[in-house]
Amino acid sequence: MVTVAPPQGWSYALHLPHDPRAPRVARVTLRAALTGHGMGELLDVAELLTSEMVTNAYRHTKGPSSLRLRSVRHGRLRVGVWDSNPHIPAPFDKPPGAYGAPHVATDSDSGRGLLLVRHCADAWGGWPLGDQLFGSGGKLLWFEVGEPAECGLQHLR
Repeated sequence: MVTVAPPQGWSYALHLPHDPRAPRVARVTLRAALTGHGMGELLDVAELLTSEMVTNAYRHTKGPSSLRLRSVRHGRLRVGVWDSNPHIPAPFDKPPGAYGAPHVATDSDSGRGLLLVRHCADAWGGWPLGDQLFGSGGKLLWFEVGEPAECGLQHLR
């Protein structure tokens, strides 16, 4: 009898319009992918960080964005978000560990999302893209998570 082994990795790509519902669509897609591939233990952290990054893509650009979910070695997940703004924000402009304590005013209405990525993700990065990809340049930001992070999510609910 011949059997077929499942592929070692998987990936999904989702193109998102410039729409305030894009973060929700991204979360639903992420939840379906992780649940379907038996990676539910990563849901809380991955969903929070994905939502933050897609929200930033919506808030800081006027065009569409894209989400890519990809399994990587040893049960890890890599999430990438493309948008048309070429600016690489902190912490994506430097390697993990290159930053000191976060500097966000306590009364600020924004500025905490990417700090959550810094605190909860195992790795992250960003690349400015030329005009060849997607026809408009922009940037690609990504993060990677593995085992559930101890980033205090219970305090955020």
